[in-house]
Amino acid sequence: MEGLEHVSPLLGFLIRLTSVDTAVTIYWVILIALSILVYNLGFAKKLKLWQNVIIYLSLAIGSLLLLILSYQLPVVESLVVAALVLGTYKFRLKKHQKEENSV
Repeated sequence: MEGLEHVSPLLGFLIRLTSVDTAVTIYWVILIALSILVYNLGFAKKLKLWQNVIIYLSLAIGSLLLLILSYQLPVVESLVVAALVLGTYKFRLKKHQKEENSV
């Protein structure tokens, strides 16, 4: 596969495993999943169901822009790092709150 030296390593790997169309679709689903995860870990509030549907649809549509940018930029890798940082923060916050309540 010529020309894959300029795409994201994960996308290049997916293209080598499957066809280009399938790889881009899988990559887009990964972007949506990571965007939803980061949103839930860092920014989500208790909302009504229809409001959550609108937010998730907006994240899916916004992921199309991230998909275009991810051909040259490490978008997926950045979302993974953001999810790890926010997950660690949430874990430590809950642990701290649990310790405060038990004292």
